[in-house]
Amino acid sequence: MNAQNVVESLKKRFPNEPEYIQAVSVVLNSIEEEYNKHPEFEKANLIERLCIPDRIFTFRVSWVDDKGNVQTNMAYRVQHNMAIGPYKGGIRFHSSVNPSILKFLAFEQTFKNSLTTLPMGGAKGGSDFSPRGKSNNEVMRFCQAYLLELWRHIGPDTDVPAGDIGVGGREVGYMFGMYRKLAHDFTGTFTGKGLEFGGSLIRPEATGYGNVYFLTSMLATRNIELKGKKVLVSGSGNVAQYTCEKLLQLGATPLTLSDSNGYIYDPDGITREKLDYVMELKNVQRGRIKEYAEKYGCKYVEGARPWGEKADIALPSATQNEINADDAKKLVANGVIAVSEGANMPCTPEAIKIFQDAKILYAPGKAANAGGVATSGLEMSQNSERLSWTREEVDAKLKGIMADIHANCVKYGKEADGTINYVKGANVAGFMKVAKAMMAQGII
Repeated sequence: MNAQNVVESLKKRFPNEPEYIQAVSVVLNSIEEEYNKHPEFEKANLIERLCIPDRIFTFRVSWVDDKGNVQTNMAYRVQHNMAIGPYKGGIRFHSSVNPSILKFLAFEQTFKNSLTTLPMGGAKGGSDFSPRGKSNNEVMRFCQAYLLELWRHIGPDTDVPAGDIGVGGREVGYMFGMYRKLAHDFTGTFTGKGLEFGGSLIRPEATGYGNVYFLTSMLATRNIELKGKKVLVSGSGNVAQYTCEKLLQLGATPLTLSDSNGYIYDPDGITREKLDYVMELKNVQRGRIKEYAEKYGCKYVEGARPWGEKADIALPSATQNEINADDAKKLVANGVIAVSEGANMPCTPEAIKIFQDAKILYAPGKAANAGGVATSGLEMSQNSERLSWTREEVDAKLKGIMADIHANCVKYGKEADGTINYVKGANVAGFMKVAKAMMAQGII
């Protein structure tokens, strides 16, 4: 395989899909050497079969707003690969949603799920509907209308969706309720459900907690402790909130949070009390992060991201491509020792190269933020067994999974000079499991 030739071929077949091409390019360049050690992969045209989704569903969603007007949105489900288990991946409700973004997310999800060691394939879905500014009734009506089409394509052994940007417990609850009514059964078809109807303890916290667990393993390779470190965190949703919570528990100090309007910088640190306020502001009041700055009298920067502030560690936890080359240069110049991705593909390829050239610790999202989907897998297991594990049991399993992911990254990513290329390690480890499964199952 020549990675660049494959990427150029995909560009011609799928023009105007930059996020998808970016994700494929990063993976193929890092697995090329390992792939070429297996001529049987090339003979079976494995790489093309792995890059192109199994199927994509595209459909219209019509719903009625509170004023009685009919609104229309586009919706999608990308079922990428199920060689190692049923399709598994979140649903995103955001105005930016399009096929390119969902294809990149489903492609990444395939390798992320493989890394968890749990039997889950890769998928992603969503709509250009935005819950922001909508009433609960409007969100409910949209979710129900969305499920009128989606329900026929999902199931506990087929495709198990979860939340993502714009889709939290409220939205998952509405969608699960509609699925249950349409399918006439009660199964673990969604994860991220409420505790009252099959949800798992630690699931809301899992992505943020898992990223911090991965970060501690990464720091340990250089005998560095997390305690006492100052940390830049972007975003202010589920992932960012619980990233801050775990940082505080382990003795680190989060300094920043952000949303689509701007970021706050609190030099005194975001304490437990302040984090409780953020959770109330974002999860209940659905307000803007600017209100934090107004309440606590700290710095707020409109229309910007926090990467120019000085700290020890950066944890991008908002969205894709939020750290570009200029941001990466600022982080390196300010002495950041580690960057671990809480979001999906938040660093551009140029930014990643800058981090790697500077020899700072850098962890890609498919490894570092896999705690969320790992705990979704644990929720699926609990649903199948009709039981519920304790908070301590789930947290212990999450820690173990993140430690295993880190170990696999080290196994496949250790370079001749002793440094660890986590991008290569994560991609090769995730790829090999899926590739071997596909080979064993024949050309289908």
